[in-house]
Amino acid sequence: MWLNPLFRLADRLRQSARRPRLDPAHALGRDGEDLAHRYLQRAGLLVVARNYRTPGGAAEVDLIAREGPTLVFVEVKTRETAEFGAPDRAIDSLKKDKIRRAALNYLGRSAHDPSHVRFDVISIVTGGRTPSLEHFRDAWTF
Repeated sequence: MWLNPLFRLADRLRQSARRPRLDPAHALGRDGEDLAHRYLQRAGLLVVARNYRTPGGAAEVDLIAREGPTLVFVEVKTRETAEFGAPDRAIDSLKKDKIRRAALNYLGRSAHDPSHVRFDVISIVTGGRTPSLEHFRDAWTF
């Protein structure tokens, strides 16, 4: 995956600054979110929110983006290897329900048309020379 060198540098600086404060799994997840954010931008989507949480923090969605009139709620799953299966396999019905709750909360606050909503998953494996990324559009519905 090719990234603009300036973006790579900015990501490395941000990652090195936060790495001492985060446990390794959390840091890996944030690194994956950075990659997903850049990927979506290059694909023409406008990322409007990151790590959106409901009041009280009971539900969260990693990225929220716009693609034309469609609001896209994106769950990012990142692993170092796919040894135990693809990262997206870790999204169970409980996780989907939490993302739906966060989406409903966001829709209520933004007054966006709920008929133009999509749920995507971005699966990232960081092992190897370059990370591999898979984008699953319309992964599930309300």
